[in-house]
Amino acid sequence: MTEIVLLPLEEDDKNQFILDNQEAFRYGAMEEFGLRDAHFEEEGEIISRETIEKFIDCGTAYRIWKNGRKVGGLVLRTEGNKGELELLFVSPRLHSMGIGYAAWCMAEKLYPNIHIWETCTP
Repeated sequence: MTEIVLLPLEEDDKNQFILDNQEAFRYGAMEEFGLRDAHFEEEGEIISRETIEKFIDCGTAYRIWKNGRKVGGLVLRTEGNKGELELLFVSPRLHSMGIGYAAWCMAEKLYPNIHIWETCTP
């Protein structure tokens, strides 16, 4: 398993977090599906800045680090023993290296009292 670290998102990194998230979603959608239609949340973006900011504001955002480099991010929201994975992204240059899975395993360890996790694709 890829060794990664999750660190809370710092305010001065919020804009780059959003841009990196948009890049990853845009790349993933175009790589997987190609430009089949123009149903973007925001001009040229699969996920809008507004949507990402809403998730950050309502949850807890983390940067995914590997070897001292920011390689992705995730946003979690918890209440009682339930949690929701709002966002998870990895840099397109590092896909298929187990980073997303390792980040998810780390998130579960950070919240051992959460027994039910939910997610959806925005």
